[in-house]
Amino acid sequence: MKRFFGKVRMAEPQVSDAERELFGGPLRYDMGWSLHEHAGLDLTMRSALRQMPRLVGTTLRMAWQADRRALGVVAVSEVAQGVAAAVGLLAVNAVMHALLGSGTAADRLHALLPGLLAAAGVAVVNSALAGWSTAQAGRLEPLVERIATTQYLAAATAVELEAIDDPDFRRLIDVAQYGPASARRMIGACVSALNSTITLIATAGVLTVLHPALLPMLLVIAAPRGWGAMRVAQERYVSMMSWIEHVRASRLIGNLLTERTAAQEVRIHAVGPFLLDRYRGMARSAEAEQERLATGKAVTEWVASALSGLAMAVTYGTMIALILGGRMELAVAGTAVIAVRSGSASLGALVMNVNQLHEESLYVRDHARFLVEAAERAIPAGGEPMPERVDAIVLDAVTYRYPDRGTPALDQVSLTLPMGSVTAVVGENGSGKSTLMKILSGLLLPQEGTVRWGPARVQDLDRAQLYDRVSLLTQDFQRWPVTAAMNIRIGRPEHPVGPDDLEASLDYAGARPVVAKLPDGLRSLLARMFRGAIELSGGEWQKLGLARTHWRSATCTGESILIVDEPTSALDPEAEIEAFDRIRRLAAPDRAVVLVTHRMSGVRHADRIFVLAEGRLVEQGTHAELLAARGRYASMFTAQAAQYAPAAASSLPAPAAPPPTTHTDVA
Repeated sequence: MKRFFGKVRMAEPQVSDAERELFGGPLRYDMGWSLHEHAGLDLTMRSALRQMPRLVGTTLRMAWQADRRALGVVAVSEVAQGVAAAVGLLAVNAVMHALLGSGTAADRLHALLPGLLAAAGVAVVNSALAGWSTAQAGRLEPLVERIATTQYLAAATAVELEAIDDPDFRRLIDVAQYGPASARRMIGACVSALNSTITLIATAGVLTVLHPALLPMLLVIAAPRGWGAMRVAQERYVSMMSWIEHVRASRLIGNLLTERTAAQEVRIHAVGPFLLDRYRGMARSAEAEQERLATGKAVTEWVASALSGLAMAVTYGTMIALILGGRMELAVAGTAVIAVRSGSASLGALVMNVNQLHEESLYVRDHARFLVEAAERAIPAGGEPMPERVDAIVLDAVTYRYPDRGTPALDQVSLTLPMGSVTAVVGENGSGKSTLMKILSGLLLPQEGTVRWGPARVQDLDRAQLYDRVSLLTQDFQRWPVTAAMNIRIGRPEHPVGPDDLEASLDYAGARPVVAKLPDGLRSLLARMFRGAIELSGGEWQKLGLARTHWRSATCTGESILIVDEPTSALDPEAEIEAFDRIRRLAAPDRAVVLVTHRMSGVRHADRIFVLAEGRLVEQGTHAELLAARGRYASMFTAQAAQYAPAAASSLPAPAAPPPTTHTDVA
């Protein structure tokens, strides 16, 4: 009995040897949508009926915000369809009375004609109402999705960068993206649920009018249908979820065998035959699991149908007894048969729609929770205007710690960046260079200490105005799937551009040869996944990135800062030196240039070099001063120089071992 009437639970998947060998067990996604992947199993008939008012209310509020008129039309048409259903049943009852009444066949046919015409008219009206409702619901669905998507995207782009780096908030962003589509689906499911509910109420009302005993009969026959619909849906869901575990694994193997990045190792290392053999094992396991689950689902469906059939037999037997006892007319019984079947079908549809509403509402709730949290973590609007004159950007004892790390990424860092200067920030991986870049640009605010643009603290400034003064080029800058021209213009996309306005940026970056070989020049689409598009190499992309940086810097008004974080990782040594020379030439009386790198080839000519280690500023000075100090910078420079010119490097003064990081800032 528990097999059929206990709570449906997820089955433990049978893990194949291949899955255990390759993945250590079954593959289960850890994505936003997977947060609610078992939601359908938490619903029961009682909880479904209890939750329905809240779910419908949530949907109606979204629809009200989107288009009140369309919502009103849907509501009126659905209520009218319920009335039409009731009138239709009464017309059927009239037909039954005429057909089974006394008199000649011609008299009875003449008597049933009005009922037939009424039933036909009701069917036409009901069809028109259904079409009217469908049209307006079709108008509401994309409106609701568009509003919810716009809210989601606007909130996601307005939060502080610190929120984006927070793993918990990132997961909320991931799951909230499914809210708009769920909101759209809730409209259709809600309309269907309301239609089923109104039809069920109308049917129950007509049956009560025809004979008081018919309403309990409807409940007796409909309850097993409703239970069966939910149980079968849950069994089908469990079947699908258990089977999909194997499908994920085999699909992953198929992708690995065919994707471009793995093609070389697939052939050289003979990975292809090995993974193909494991694929066969997984496929066999998936087939066996699907067969087992399909059998269980079929048994459940049979039990549900048997219970429904038993209830129907009891109902019809009761009606026969009432007819034989003279307590129910045969015409009423005939109408009841039609009404009961219609009502039970409406209940089955209602259960399925409430089930969908329940699952979709979880994602809509996540969407709403995201909007609340995003508003709390949004970049503040407004603030003090940028100072009229900025002579330098000053960091004073700045400390910043990421929420998921025990040690600070920056610890009591103080430095000054004068306008017109070229400053280099160097250090090993993990020394805090990229965090310092985010602090300088205002993307992160210091948790301790201050950052000042002239006399003004960054925390007090209008951040939109501050960002307008920052140009940024990072190693992993975005390769936008747009045209080559737009990849440059997107550095300042709202700035008007003429036919020749990008030429200076192309010349600055040395990107003319890159554009010249594109099939449509600057109008070429740079995204391999689209037809007619083209892809660039890493070095070619970095030249476009330099052009983008030049375009943004050249169109900036007022004092500004150009931050370049590991800009030359994909360039050959000669191109790297040339790129650093171009970047240094962007320094101007109203612009400070900051080179953030762990590669020493391009920093020798910087006006000042700051050395970071484990988040602390441990050395500063010119290239010559730091070499003479024979500290950490000299050690790093000598080690890298030796890779290119061992003989020349050996003539440099041997540096001492890098000093340990202390907790005393360099003055």
